[in-house]
Amino acid sequence: MVREVSFGAKLRTLREEQGLYQKDLALKLDLTQKTISNYENNERFPDQKTLSRIADLFNVSIDFLLDRTEIR
Repeated sequence: MVREVSFGAKLRTLREEQGLYQKDLALKLDLTQKTISNYENNERFPDQKTLSRIADLFNVSIDFLLDRTEIR
């Protein structure tokens, strides 16, 4: 059985793998720490441009972020 991983959980894992705090990621993406928190808690979802910037920053595909593939 395939287990789904939320966007927020993926984002938190990627951020922690890089040793970044939410505020660090927020600065890199020109967002607020609260916005990153909302993403990680699945309270909000990034727009297309921000989603693309997150994928570029972590060198992963958007499909990976959306849990459509395990291939980064």
